[in-house]
Amino acid sequence: LTMPTSWADLAKPEYKGEIIMPNPASSGTGYLQVTSLLLMGGIKEGKEDGWNYLKQLDKNIVEYTNSGSAPAKLASTGEVAIGISFGYRVAKQMSDGYPVKMVFPEEGAGYELEANCLLKGAKNPEAAKMFLDWAITENAMKAYSKYKMMVTREGIVSEATLPLPKAEDVKLAKMDFDWSAANKTELMEKWNALFVAKTTPL
Repeated sequence: LTMPTSWADLAKPEYKGEIIMPNPASSGTGYLQVTSLLLMGGIKEGKEDGWNYLKQLDKNIVEYTNSGSAPAKLASTGEVAIGISFGYRVAKQMSDGYPVKMVFPEEGAGYELEANCLLKGAKNPEAAKMFLDWAITENAMKAYSKYKMMVTREGIVSEATLPLPKAEDVKLAKMDFDWSAANKTELMEKWNALFVAKTTPL
């Protein structure tokens, strides 16, 4: 097989039966991937390009897994040629010596933001505040830097040794997290109606 470099490549007939990806109804990684494709396809402007692409991609999909890490793990052990997953998991498989390569699609890759917060009405707000204050300390950021490629405190350089590309070398999709959250039920109803046949049973 030719190494794919884009989402468009993955819809080509040569990859029929060679791809697995996460089920967006059970995996946050899968939902992120599907919403990024729908947004790139102009769904907010009333376009169906994203859904049409997913229908084409589905022709090549063997299975929609329940977890976001499963596709990377299965590809790394040779059970499938291509696993659509998330960068950290692929990098971990590579670091562990598995013969797998990481590709970020040319059109753009979806992404998520990680954050800590204090929920309104929390039972232990003072303890939560103490944790949040600690989470932005130099010591906490140094701990994060062993596992994350980027930390938000100035002057702390990541010590992570996983083979991830530099952030500026990856084209990111234009995400809309509010829209994705507000429309999840409707999107998953449509997704299930179209693609549920290939999902791993829960």
